[in-house]
Amino acid sequence: MNAARHDHESGYARTPIQKTALIVGIVFLIVGIGGFIPGLTHSTEHLAGAGAHSEALLLGVFQVSVLHNLVHLAFGIAGVAVAARAAASRAYLIWGGVIYFVVFLYGLFAVGNEQANFLPVNAADNWLHLVLAVGMVLLGVFVGRNRVATSAAGPQR
Repeated sequence: MNAARHDHESGYARTPIQKTALIVGIVFLIVGIGGFIPGLTHSTEHLAGAGAHSEALLLGVFQVSVLHNLVHLAFGIAGVAVAARAAASRAYLIWGGVIYFVVFLYGLFAVGNEQANFLPVNAADNWLHLVLAVGMVLLGVFVGRNRVATSAAGPQR
């Protein structure tokens, strides 16, 4: 039975958690690529390598730089890669959420502090990073978990 379970969970994007990691990874890839595309990103001519002086805004709202876009692309590649294994997919979502919570905390300090704002981030980025943090952790914890209805008499089948 363990061999059958292992085979089921090791195929590419077979389980709900693997599919979730794949979808999240694809979204990060789209965002990372979008950060370089004029029209999706306002003022791409002012896209800096890093730092608060980058004036490029993804969707006209989220401040981005080449570094910021590369971080999104790295998260995207990781999500696509880990979709091969259920445990790796779950870890990607949970730890990715933790990382985005750290980025949110960094943003609270960095916005308005040009010397510290190397990614760069703005207030809209901060809110998005908080939503990503909570969302990724919740997805990692709850997607694909077996839930068995129970009553006083025990599990129902």
